[in-house]
Amino acid sequence: MAKQQVKKAVLAYSGGLDTSIIIPWLKENYGCEVIAMAADVGQGAEEFEGLEAKALATGASKLYIADIKDEYVSDFIWPTLKAGARYEGYLLGTSTARPPIAKALVEIARQEGADAIAHGCTGKGNDQVRFELTVQALAPDLAVIAPWREWDIKSREDAIDYAEAHNVPLKITRQTNYSKDKNLWHLSHEGLDIEDPANEPDLEKILELGVSPQTAPDAACALTLGFEQGIPVSLNGERLGGANGVGILNLVENRLVGMKSHGVYETPGGTILYHAHEVLESITLDKETQHFKQHAALRYAELVYNGQWYTPLREALDAFVDKTQEPVSGEVRLKLYKGNIITCGVTSPNTLYDLDIASFGESDYDHADAAGFINLYGLPVKIAAQARRKRGQ
Repeated sequence: MAKQQVKKAVLAYSGGLDTSIIIPWLKENYGCEVIAMAADVGQGAEEFEGLEAKALATGASKLYIADIKDEYVSDFIWPTLKAGARYEGYLLGTSTARPPIAKALVEIARQEGADAIAHGCTGKGNDQVRFELTVQALAPDLAVIAPWREWDIKSREDAIDYAEAHNVPLKITRQTNYSKDKNLWHLSHEGLDIEDPANEPDLEKILELGVSPQTAPDAACALTLGFEQGIPVSLNGERLGGANGVGILNLVENRLVGMKSHGVYETPGGTILYHAHEVLESITLDKETQHFKQHAALRYAELVYNGQWYTPLREALDAFVDKTQEPVSGEVRLKLYKGNIITCGVTSPNTLYDLDIASFGESDYDHADAAGFINLYGLPVKIAAQARRKRGQ
């Protein structure tokens, strides 16, 4: 769609550096009305203080704040947790949030009769793919404007210069310009000194959701998590993960666009839930299902990371995962201690662990049955060895 055809655009707006300067840039370069939309995915009420005034002052005609927290948890976090999906160790905190945000953008664009959706993702990152694949899936007729792929701004320093020249107020400085993404699931940190993976992150300076293991309490914290069909439903206390140095990941990851990137991720609650969920699955899933699900989890994670949420394969994998979760109900007891999650016990009404059979004590198990099993299981090995002997090997 040509620039002159765009009359109204809905911008994914956070009030950060990139999206703040996009409003005046769109008005200058597209001459269109700009409607800003901020998505509430649990980043905290302070993130929205003064946001409307700022958006309007920089040229937006209005600001929507879309509260999608419940949808984010029920429709995106829980399915990913049930799948056990991790991408190179990362619990997909940013990846899972982009599709519901883009979905909300589409809904507002329809409501407002907009021609286009705009975002502040750079041409180097994964988020541009996640936003745009969602728009293609839900509203293929809408144009997408990605200023970082068009404008002459080449760096964050250039962006700050542009903001200052256009009287756009900023909360950051050139020295405190970490790139962060925060929601109710995680907080990520990138940029500045941690761009180089050779540098040890200063956790005392960086962390916001938790503390480093070194400064965590000397006493362990016990908790019990309850699940029903793979979904967490009960916790015997307050939010505790961050206080015990749990869920900190210093990671070099392979981006979809081909480059590697380095960041620090904080996902205290998610790390605990993933651990407990896997422990519960260990006694409620049969071996073949459990092992196949581990393979499926890798593919599921790739789909989420690569922005392919709204695809037939992800929906099909959800159907498989939901079936596996039918028996995954019970309780898991854990202790948190200086960055560690220690499993203390697990119970389930659907347990497949038979204490009588597994016991080292007297049981109904007939040890003599193992001889026939081993003979059949090892038959290919035995035949191959006999063949080598015949050939003189």
